[in-house]
Amino acid sequence: MTQFGRHPAAQRTIVHLSDTHLLAQGRRLAGGIDTDANLVATLARVERLTGGVDALVFTGDLTDLGEPEAYARLRALVEPVAARLGAPVVWVAGNHDERPELRRDLLGLPASQQPVTGVWDLDGLRLIALDSSVPGWHHGDLDGGQLEWLAGELAVPAPLGTILALHHPPLPSHIPLFDILELRRQDDLAAVLRGTDVRAILAGHLHYSTSGTFAGIPVSVASASCYTMDIALPPEQVNGMDAGQAFHLVHVYDDTITHSVVPVASAEPGASFTPEWYERMAALTPEERLERFSRKPA
Repeated sequence: MTQFGRHPAAQRTIVHLSDTHLLAQGRRLAGGIDTDANLVATLARVERLTGGVDALVFTGDLTDLGEPEAYARLRALVEPVAARLGAPVVWVAGNHDERPELRRDLLGLPASQQPVTGVWDLDGLRLIALDSSVPGWHHGDLDGGQLEWLAGELAVPAPLGTILALHHPPLPSHIPLFDILELRRQDDLAAVLRGTDVRAILAGHLHYSTSGTFAGIPVSVASASCYTMDIALPPEQVNGMDAGQAFHLVHVYDDTITHSVVPVASAEPGASFTPEWYERMAALTPEERLERFSRKPA
């Protein structure tokens, strides 16, 4: 597509999804929420994307109970979509996941309680997955070994910088229940990240989209595919609702990274801006485009 503005096309595009909470044998969450059907709808929306995808990143709570059958179902749903998009899948562990089953039944690795971490090279853009899950608990933490490993990986900058993915966001939440389940040792993580090439942090856990900064780095929290929090309620009354599911499109540019919310539910779009309209705009000079499209009627 013709470049109309000052910014060239994004160098990389990442689909950021979170909190699928799959259950085995077609079971549903409390309230009858069908996490399987909601993920199917989310993936159908992802597959309608155009323009190329460089990775699918799932930031934790892949299953609700860590069941082997749920991980197998997750692979069966996601991997064909990723193959058709030609994009790798990055799986991040969350507090509802179980490390042994995740490693064995999703990643095909030996079952163990070792943290689920990894590094992906997306043609110069480095993506690092951390494991903030704590076996037997729902709060988040990063032990000294994982922080030391992260520091080693970040010692050499990547050509296009680094994106970090973990489940528990290093951000405050106005919802009190998340304070109990927050990420511990955030000061230690900040000390590792300062002065490195980390350009963005992707996270989940909250079941609503939000953003902030941590150690001077932008943090983007994706909403959930399973259910979302109704944050219009008073903080002490916030609960999940089977509505508002979304994922993020992460566009990596030379000098910035954008995080755009994509709703799973959609409606028929308008017909004002069509491929033919863009062709007509592309045939004009920049000055003619401004005259045609930017000037308000007298």
